[in-house]
Amino acid sequence: MKNVQIIDNAANATFSIFQATDDEFALLFPDGRDMEMADDVVERLGEDVASSVLGPLWRRPILKRDAQGIHGTLFYGFDQIREFLPATLREVDWDNRFINAAQRELFAAKR
Repeated sequence: MKNVQIIDNAANATFSIFQATDDEFALLFPDGRDMEMADDVVERLGEDVASSVLGPLWRRPILKRDAQGIHGTLFYGFDQIREFLPATLREVDWDNRFINAAQRELFAAKR
């Protein structure tokens, strides 16, 4: 199982984590991605497939304290940040202007 954190603009700001099977994760985050916009998932997979992947995900919440890492981040309702996300949708590819020196060093070693 892989852990997916949901980042949305809901007032409750829970930023909850849900578990995805390896197959579900591969559909949500193809090509080594670890970030994705929910609208893009639906556009890429189609409504029916996206629902068949996301439906079970919502039934598998996990407490943050029990999560062994976050493997992917799914953004809902954040079109305004799209231009700032790395084109690859991989955390290690953030623009250096948006991360600190320690992150730059870590990410460079992991590319």
